[in-house]
Amino acid sequence: MRVISAPPPATNADILEAFRHQLVARDLAPATSRAYLHDLARFHTWLAWVHEGTAPLLTQIRTIDLAAFRTYLIHEQAHAPATVNRRLQGLRLLFQWLYACHWITENPAAHLRFMRKAGTQQPRALRRREVFALVHAAAASPHGLAPRNVALVQLMLQTGLRVGEVTALTHRDVHLHTRSGTVHVRDGKGRKARDIPLNATARRAVQAYLDTLSDVSAPTPVFLSKRGTWLAVRSAQAVVAQLAVHAGIQRLPVSAHTLRHTFAVYYLQRHPGKLRDLADLLGHESLDTTALYTKPSRDDVAADLERSPLNVCDF
Repeated sequence: MRVISAPPPATNADILEAFRHQLVARDLAPATSRAYLHDLARFHTWLAWVHEGTAPLLTQIRTIDLAAFRTYLIHEQAHAPATVNRRLQGLRLLFQWLYACHWITENPAAHLRFMRKAGTQQPRALRRREVFALVHAAAASPHGLAPRNVALVQLMLQTGLRVGEVTALTHRDVHLHTRSGTVHVRDGKGRKARDIPLNATARRAVQAYLDTLSDVSAPTPVFLSKRGTWLAVRSAQAVVAQLAVHAGIQRLPVSAHTLRHTFAVYYLQRHPGKLRDLADLLGHESLDTTALYTKPSRDDVAADLERSPLNVCDF
């Protein structure tokens, strides 16, 4: 049912600000809202470029404009299908909302098509020697940061937590005992909470780090910056990326999400068929998302091709 709304805002800035309030009202995760607004800002910048300095009102956009933007993302920006589709999703939400508010008479994004993705392969994961190199690099961190960096890396490797979930942990979320332990994710993706068991490696790494802290009261954050403040998500991502450089890992780009992928790949290798258990650990709502880890990796496919009976070089 379409809602009756006030007259549309007079400027694109006012439209986007009103849309931001709409995203907040929908209770989307802050990171998701920021991503949509960032993508819409990029669209607005592109509009201004196309129109030589002055972007038309968003209420005047037509389907042909959106299709042209999609072409720009694909051919000039060379974005991957997933990136293109995410940017298009933000546009879809914006124009659906404008249409629901009666601020446009037709929805130009109604027939906007997403890019089709090629057959998806298993997300890339670290090899065992790369995992050891990364942990050793963390243990060699200067300025007294070794315990924190080892705990950060091991917690993501041993649990598959998202970097935002790790940095959001407070001391009341971590429960360590001699032979068991858990971390409680209070606000995971999709606003879902879950409890993740900690194995011995994770428990030892986290406990060693906690032993270096002076304040372990319930409401304070577990992971701190150099200045003793809450470790930001971007800072944690930068830590992992820098440790990968020190570890000499060049085979693949290493991010915090790579550690999550690594956990998932090795979990299914050790426990084949336990897809539902892995989905619960990762906080996936759909098994289709978790099923990506059952697909062959690039390395597996490359190795199979090397073993092909046609791979005979005698010329």
